[in-house]
Parts: sequence; C-alpha cells; structure tokens
Amino acid sequence: NCERKLRVCVATCNRADYSKLAPIMFGIKTHPDEFELEVVVLGSHLIDDYGNTFRMIEQDDFDISSKLHTIVRGEDEAAMVESVGLALVKLPDVLQRLRPDILVVHGDRFDALALATAAALMNIRILHLEGGEVSGTIDDSIRHAISKLAHYHACCTRRAEQHLIAMCEDHSRILLAGCPSYDKLLSPNHRDDYMDIIKSWLGDQGQECDYIVALQHPVTTDIQHSIKIYGLMLDALLSFNKKTLILFPNIDAGSKEMVRVMRKKGIEQHPNFRAVKHIPFEQFIQLVSHAGCMIGNSSCGVREAGAFGTPVINLGSRQTGRETGENVLHVRDADTQNKIYHALELQFGKRYPGSKIYGDGNAVPRILKFLRTIDLNESLQKTFCFPTVKDCISQDIDHILETQSALAIDLGGTNLRVAIVSIRGKIVKKYTLPNPKNHKDRMQLILKMCADAMRDSVCLNCRILGVGVSTGGRVNYQEGVVLHSTKLIQEWSSVDLRTPISDELHLPVWVDNDGNCAALAERKFGHGKGLENFVTLITGTGIGGGIIHDNELIHGSTFCAAELGHIMVSLEGPECSCGSRGCIEAYASGMALQKEAKRLHDEDLLLVEGMDMKLTEPITAAHLINAARLGNCKADAVLNKASTALAVGIINILHMVNPTLVILSGILASYYQAPVQHIISERALISTQNIKIVTSELEEPALLGAASIVLDYATRRLY
Repeated sequence: NCERKLRVCVATCNRADYSKLAPIMFGIKTHPDEFELEVVVLGSHLIDDYGNTFRMIEQDDFDISSKLHTIVRGEDEAAMVESVGLALVKLPDVLQRLRPDILVVHGDRFDALALATAAALMNIRILHLEGGEVSGTIDDSIRHAISKLAHYHACCTRRAEQHLIAMCEDHSRILLAGCPSYDKLLSPNHRDDYMDIIKSWLGDQGQECDYIVALQHPVTTDIQHSIKIYGLMLDALLSFNKKTLILFPNIDAGSKEMVRVMRKKGIEQHPNFRAVKHIPFEQFIQLVSHAGCMIGNSSCGVREAGAFGTPVINLGSRQTGRETGENVLHVRDADTQNKIYHALELQFGKRYPGSKIYGDGNAVPRILKFLRTIDLNESLQKTFCFPTVKDCISQDIDHILETQSALAIDLGGTNLRVAIVSIRGKIVKKYTLPNPKNHKDRMQLILKMCADAMRDSVCLNCRILGVGVSTGGRVNYQEGVVLHSTKLIQEWSSVDLRTPISDELHLPVWVDNDGNCAALAERKFGHGKGLENFVTLITGTGIGGGIIHDNELIHGSTFCAAELGHIMVSLEGPECSCGSRGCIEAYASGMALQKEAKRLHDEDLLLVEGMDMKLTEPITAAHLINAARLGNCKADAVLNKASTALAVGIINILHMVNPTLVILSGILASYYQAPVQHIISERALISTQNIKIVTSELEEPALLGAASIVLDYATRRLY
C-alpha cells in the first residue's frame, strides 16, 4: 500500500552548477525510502581541458547513470549552437531509458537549455533552480527560456520570486528556497585546515588575506570587448604584484582567445601566478573565503563570496543585474588598466560583513519538502497566470461605446478617495471615506473601495485600464513602494502598494507622490497641456509639487526631486516639519498660517470688526486671510511674509530649471497668485520676470494625476 519512490534525475553540465546541485543530490541520497536518484553528466564535465570534473562526482560516491559527450569544440558562437543541437540528439535516448518523474536543471547555461527543451517535449516534469534572476548577458534570455519550460521553480531571492510571478508563472509552484551552495557555505562545521589548502595551491608563500582569486569568463554578446577587459585585468594584476590564483574561463564562445591572451602574457610561468583548470568546490570556497580579494565576472563573486564578506571586484557587464552585498565593487566600464588597478587598491585586504542575500543555509530541506508535495497525478500541461483581460468583442456596438478609463486613488491625511476617471479627464464616479489610522485597516479599505468601483465600472460602461495611486511622502515609483510618508498619514512607510492592489484587481498599478501627480494632471488635462517645461506647486496643508522638464516628470536619483516645500529661503527661519528651518513650508503652508493665526488669536490680535466667529470654531488659515482683508495689519504682515517666502522659493526654481510656466494648485493658490507674480517681477532675473504664475483650474489634481499615469501608458506615452 505504500506509494512508490519519486524518481529524480539530476543533470549537471559543469563544475559551477555541480556546486549548487551536489547538496541536493546528497539530500536525496539520504532519503532512499522516498527518492530514487539518477545522475546524468554532460557538457564540460567530460573535457580534459576543463579538468574532467566528472571525477569529483564519482569521488562524492554518486553513481553516474549516463555520460553524454555534447560539447562541440571551437569555443565560438557556432560551436555553442552545435553543442545544443548535439545534446538534443543524444538526450532523448537517455531520458527514455531513465524515465524520471522529475528532472532537476540548474541555471542559465546553453547545456541546461537543451536539457529543459528535451524534457519538456518528452512530458517530463522540470524543476528549475535559480530562475528569475537577472545578470545582464545572453544568460538572462536562456535562464528565462528555461523558466518558461519548467513546471516548478526553486529560486534564491525574493526579487527573483517576484520576477517569476511577473513572468506569469504559477505562484503555488514557486519555492523561495535560497541557494543550495549556501547550505555548505553557512554550515557550522568549518574546516580548520584552510592554511594547508592555501599553501597547496599557492605554495609556501601563500598567506591568509594576502592573495587574489581571479576568474573571468567571456561575455558572448560582446566577445571582443570581454577579451580586452581580460587583458587589462591581467595587466593590472601583474602590476599589483600579489600572489594570484587564476582559474581558466568557462567553455563559452571567446574562451579560447582569452586563454591565448593569458599565455601570451606568460601568466602560467609567472612566479606570482598559479593558473588552474579546476579546484574542488570545498577547497575553492576556502580559498575564496580567506582571499584578500576576488576579481573577475564570475557569479561566485556576487553570490558565494558575499557569505564570507570577501571583497570582490566585478568587471564588465556579465553580472551587473544581480543582487549584491556591500562587498562588491563594480567596474562596469573597465576600459583602462589604471581603473582596475585603483579598484584593487580600494578592495584588497578589506573585510565586509557576511551577506545572506542568496540563502540562509536551509535550501536543501526546503527543496526536499517541495519535491514531496509534487502530485504526479496532476496534469502535465503547464498553465500560466496571466492577468485577467476581457474577451475581444471587436466590432460590437457596446465595445465601440465603452469608455477607456482609469481607477484613481488619492491617499490624503484625512480622507481616502477612489474615482473612476475617463480618458478625457471626467470623474465619472467618486468614493470618499475617512482614512483609517493604521496600515492594516487602510489597505483593507483601499481594496474594498477599489472592488466597489470595479463593480460599478461595468454598469457605467467604463473599461478600467489600470490603477493609479497618489500618496504623500517619498515614493519609489519603479517598484510601487511608499518609502517615507508625511506625518499626516500614520504607519505608511516602506509600504508596497502595487503588489496587493494588482493581485486583488489583476490590473497594472502605478504609484507616485501627490505633487508629481498634480504635475501630471496639469500636463494631460490642465495648463501644462502642450508645454515641455513647467512647474506645479501645491499650496495646501503642506507645500509640494512636481517638475516637468523636456516633457518628462523629474523623479531624482532617490525619488525626492521636486520637494519644493523644503527649499530653504532663510537660514534662521521658523522650524519646519522636516526638522530643518526656513523652508517655504514653514512660512506659506496652511499649517504654518494656521499656527500664526492661533498665535494672534491667543494674543487677542486676530479678531477685527466685521469678523463673525463662534467661540467653539477652530482657528484656521482662512481666519488669518479674512482678518487681513478686513484691515488687520498683524495678519497682513504674516501673509506678506508668507507670500514673499513662497515667491523667493519660486524665483529659485525659475533660476534653476527655467520653466515656461508655474502653476499654483491647492486651497491657497488663488490668494498667493497675485502677490507672488508681483514679487517675481521685482526680484527675479530679467530673463525670468515675465514667466507667468497661474492658478490651476483642475478640481481634483491628485486623482486626475493618478489617472493620467494609467491613461498615458495605455495610449503608449512614456512615463
């Protein structure tokens, strides 16, 4: 009555992928009552020039079920293609004989692509390790192609998991396991014979933290440039004059030329260098962990070396897309020997904190548990989780009359608002509720209001293209994350808004700062329409804004461009909410004016004849403005100072970005427009004195701006 064992075939192509697959193979081997292990060896494992590394698999006491000679020598692009073709010719016989329940494939090598292709066409389930990662070369395309063929995924990082989900892979078939090699790297059973290992490879002169490990592979999309970088690296290492252990490059196109460069420079005979084709993984990680520095473009530098805090110099573009710890110094444009030499001076001998980006040492138990859950009775047909889309009803009168629209969300300090906005900027329907004080209730309310709006949009004949969110604070618009919020919205920092809304509504979601949204609203629906350069200032409870330059919204390197309310106009001014002094917001915002109004009221200097005010009525900026209009000189002086501060700030903006127009938005805009224009005409440079200051005519700039992000994307405008 017991279930049969799961027949797992692990296919390894080279020394690098074996270091990731071996821990899984050992784990499977320790559970013979549950799993039956088959091992297939192919690729560079079986080539003498690359160390005949299949022997280390045999030394690890694994029975190799099949050895396939699949490499066509030549080390150029054609040879790589021919090698894939040869593997595809040989693999069907092996897979038909072994009949595995699941094939475990690693990474992004061309050999692995052949394995995945053969298995998929032969209806064999595939578990892909390390999918979803980004490195920056042709490996990305191969890795993602394997992911699309694979039925299950064991990825290493949270970002890789999100990439797989974005690629429409089924979330239930993705395991965030970590890198299996980290199970060995982070093992508490550390070897204490590392000095013997160092001396066995570098000689008696080899000392801990006083040697370099170099490993550089060709970049197949730019072979000549990678050969040039390799030569410059060798020149820099020769000049740096430290003991160096250099490994031969992998078998990719261009490796033959790189070896030729190494031999031309006499590296193999140089007393400071030891050139080797292969080092057993356990010894290699000891050498990396105790090195003074690692240099090259191997993934080991950005992955395994981080676990030890070994300083790494990453050369060129091969690994630029990968997540790295602080131990990695990138030299992306490694075009001179001096640049590489300077990087060696900066990195050599340093130690960094260990990084666990790629794993916590428990990947293998997670993967084995995941394998146990695989139901062999499930359909082999792979399904993809595409976002929900409407069926095509082309040439139907309802489709022709349907209004393209966006769902807009405005997160204010007091209220939470959701609106259906048509492509022409008309607010078809709006929903307003008080903004909850805590994160959980706020997210639940957002999702409920959005669901209500989506349901109503069907009756209103509106086709929702996506969701735009306007919120206070600093926003990473690329990731859809609120980094730091304003004090008015509590528990609203480091909040991922895109993922929960997108998962709930199955629509694309964009998130941006409310000031930026106001500028986008003006660009699409307001005074900024047709202008390439303008600035929008929101004059409300606080002061914010957005800058459109060359028809593009300026976000800045850390997403805090256009924090216009925090332009300093005085060295010793009043304290601002940001912690500084003399900001525009500390003078001209609604909160600043309210503070001054309360001060005058407490001193019995606010009320004048003609003002009608109840005893229980809260003091606001409106009372200050009303008092000034009725002749209160104290109130008038406060407002003159506020107008001057705002105008001086705008003059600074005019002198820096020289916009065509400045648009004032918000409840105080109509009051400030005339005095600000007057002060600019007196104090700005002559070349900017005629720039117009206008008030916005848009009633809901935040909602319209959030909607415009969606609508601009839908009509293929860049955002």
